[in-house]
Amino acid sequence: MVWRVTRKMKILNYVPLMVEPTIRRSCFCSLVPTVLFISLVVFLGSTVIAPDYKEKLLRWGLTNSMQSSSASCKSQCRPYGSEVLPKGIVASTSNLDMRPLWGSPKKKREKSSRSLFTLAAGIKQKELVNKMVKKFLSKNFVVMLFHYDGIVDAWRGFEWSNQVIHISAANQTKWWFAKRFLHPDVVAEYKYIFLWDEDLGVEYFRPDRYLSIVETEGLEISQPALDPRKSEVHHLITVRGRRSTVHRRTYKPGGVGKGCDNNSTAPPCTGWVEMMAPVFSRAAWRCAWYMIQNDLIHAWGLDMQLGYCAQGDRMENIGVVDAEYIVHYGFPTLGSNKNKVISPRQTQASETQNVQSLRSQTSSKSQSHAIDPRFEHKNVKNNDNEQNI
Repeated sequence: MVWRVTRKMKILNYVPLMVEPTIRRSCFCSLVPTVLFISLVVFLGSTVIAPDYKEKLLRWGLTNSMQSSSASCKSQCRPYGSEVLPKGIVASTSNLDMRPLWGSPKKKREKSSRSLFTLAAGIKQKELVNKMVKKFLSKNFVVMLFHYDGIVDAWRGFEWSNQVIHISAANQTKWWFAKRFLHPDVVAEYKYIFLWDEDLGVEYFRPDRYLSIVETEGLEISQPALDPRKSEVHHLITVRGRRSTVHRRTYKPGGVGKGCDNNSTAPPCTGWVEMMAPVFSRAAWRCAWYMIQNDLIHAWGLDMQLGYCAQGDRMENIGVVDAEYIVHYGFPTLGSNKNKVISPRQTQASETQNVQSLRSQTSSKSQSHAIDPRFEHKNVKNNDNEQNI
């Protein structure tokens, strides 16, 4: 009896073991279609919904990254040498405001509208310099003079002499001065920086109106156009167009690579200003200052590279303002015959001449106005269709 019962029990236990694998296989097979269906739904849904979430996650990640970088920068990215100073005492920028020995300044300029006018000034051109300084001071500009002839005391006779900043270094061009005295952190408060030569006439020029046009047009680097009837013109793109407020390119017939047309995308056809009277926005100057090499003299080559500092498309952000124009007299000064004194009165007769061709350069010509040998326009006509649009 015992044996039989035991055997029956073994037989009864054996039967389920044989049936169980079959049941498991059938369950597994029934789950496969369900899993495939769910996977398909998830895949199709991810193609529609996932990009939005991915973008949100990406933004969230970038935001967190920027926030963490900013927090890290506050403690680590401080001006070199200031790391040991308390946070609130660090002054990373400056300005050119002159301070009284005692008390506060009598009159404060509005910071939001301030701009800086700098000028290479020799005593021989004191009449032209006087007119420019008076005009810019009257429009709330800070003015700095670079005395390349080493003469400063002779300017004391002008009523504005104590209102401007005088810097003197013999036989240095304005680019030498600019590199050493116009560091972006020093001029950070000024919205626009003018870096002009001294032989310019401003009878038809209004600084405030000029800046209004520059801001409206979005020009980061600019210059006023030249009056072709009275100016010494070196480059066709600088000639004033009488039917436009601003022009950004010039047109010149010529072969492939020599002419300028609507398809031109490089200087000097477009995205270019001459170095006699450039005007930089704060952001453009911060870039351009780093491009000025310590041994730069006449700025040849710099004009062709300013597109890097245009804060975008140089064909849009660099231009010549026609509505506010100047006269370029082309007086030889720095590097010229020291015994020769030139006055605007001596050139009244030549001012009325129509500029049909560029003047030939002579050995007595000022080095600061020597024509760049890389390119030169030889036929400047008073036809708006052949000048600028």
